Amino acid sequence: MPAEWEPHEATWLAWPENAVTWPGRLLAEVRSVYLRMIFELLKGEKVHLLVKDEATAESVLKAALLARAETSRLVFHCVRAGDAWIRDYGPIFVTGRLRGQTPLTPGQVGFTKWTFNAWGGKYRDLARDNGVVDQIPFLKKYRRLNAGMVLEGGSIDVNGRGTCLTTEQCLLISTRNPKLSRRDIERRLGRYLGIKKVIWLGEGIEGDDTDGHVDDIARFVGSNTVVAAAEEDRADSNHAVLKKNLEILRASRDCQGKRLRVIELPMPGRVIGARKRRLPASYANFYAANGLVLVPVYSHPNDRIALSILRRAFPGRRVVGIECTSLVFGLGAIHCITQQEPA
Repeated sequence: MPAEWEPHEATWLAWPENAVTWPGRLLAEVRSVYLRMIFELLKGEKVHLLVKDEATAESVLKAALLARAETSRLVFHCVRAGDAWIRDYGPIFVTGRLRGQTPLTPGQVGFTKWTFNAWGGKYRDLARDNGVVDQIPFLKKYRRLNAGMVLEGGSIDVNGRGTCLTTEQCLLISTRNPKLSRRDIERRLGRYLGIKKVIWLGEGIEGDDTDGHVDDIARFVGSNTVVAAAEEDRADSNHAVLKKNLEILRASRDCQGKRLRVIELPMPGRVIGARKRRLPASYANFYAANGLVLVPVYSHPNDRIALSILRRAFPGRRVVGIECTSLVFGLGAIHCITQQEPA
């Protein structure tokens, strides 16, 4: 699995339709977030967008034309998804040679299909998204590799050279793969994603219903450089959890034996949703595309600091903040709704 910052052929998204995830006016606001993201992405790569019908495709295309976006790079697929979190149920693309499998030819792109059980069975109505990849004829052009294990794309982050970040809270929970040991899971990640070293962090942030997805807490921005969320407020419930993860990262080495360079990324404070429930707002949920990094921001003073840190981490790329308070109401942000297809 290549690193996210390596060259893309495309970004995959699923158009938001779920009014339970984003009730009332929030759904329209989230669609505006999507349009802004799509217009930015089209400047550097194709966008594959899952839509429920042709009328939706025509509406999005009209908006793109009005924005003078590069519509020749916009590809629609009529697929009815239960929700928009394609990072977790969509294809995870891989390239090159896969250890333990009949190899892909050098440079050939394929995809791995993992089992999606709606984050440990939390949402039965969304478990049907496990079958979304089967409804996309376009994917038949790629070799498909069925991993036979429950895994969401947001639960891992890779450096493209064999090292993977994940959390014990998510991958070792009994509602995912109760019959697989830690070592079994590491072997499966090695076999299908080329992972040689797994760095196990502890828990995720408060409000995250995915059982601690790593893309809210720590992300590779270079082969041995990681940005990691940190909470300065000792009274905040995230302080101790994130401090422990930072300690693990600072003591870790990549698969080549090199110590990780760890850059702290602030948190945006307490972003509150309905019923005074804390939302899993984090700047670590960014997405790196061709010449671009899309970063969720939350109208918080730390927005500016986080954008500055990520600009230094990704020199030569446009780092664009996208207001995501409405998006994160659905318990995810930019990285959760995107999936990269490598060049």
